[in-house]
Amino acid sequence: MNEKLTDRKRAAIIEAALGEFRANGFEATSMDRIAAAACVSKRTVYNHFPSKDELFEQILLELWNCSAALNAIGYQSSQPLRAQLLELMRQKMMLLRDPYFLDLARVAIAEAVHSPQRALDMVAKLGSKEEGVAVFVRAAQADGKLKAGDPAFIAMTLQGLLKSFAFWPQVAMGQPPLAEDQQEAIITTAVDMFLGYFAV
Repeated sequence: MNEKLTDRKRAAIIEAALGEFRANGFEATSMDRIAAAACVSKRTVYNHFPSKDELFEQILLELWNCSAALNAIGYQSSQPLRAQLLELMRQKMMLLRDPYFLDLARVAIAEAVHSPQRALDMVAKLGSKEEGVAVFVRAAQADGKLKAGDPAFIAMTLQGLLKSFAFWPQVAMGQPPLAEDQQEAIITTAVDMFLGYFAV
């Protein structure tokens, strides 16, 4: 019971920090404000996160974990590559329209603009992890289905086509999520353009 209560308090702190960082920015947000928003004591906040930097790092980690969930979709040599890529991008599209993911991204991007060095330092801590689409690309390359090259760059090329329509307009300009038919059209076009260049 205590563990569940502790987990709930930790989640409440992260959610409160996310809201405060988004509304006020990193520098203007205090641990007092986060504690009040989370309905916990300041001591409880510090028990979970010894500093505001560590709390912000947790938000970046949550953002990473959302993306890393795509690792669940592994490359299968017995299945057509195009069909697998379409499914992978559909999963990515679901993530890009998730309100929690978009909130995390807005906070991380805003802080990167105001304090590039802090963002770089924290991103460097995640640098040893390989994002899910890059893992997929690496496996497809090993199977001889995609051209050789840096898997991270190749994965970014594919995802960039989606993000141009289904992430940046929503994060930066407050546009609503795309309709399902628009999403599918973007996914299909992105995958076909990608395969037109990178397929072996």
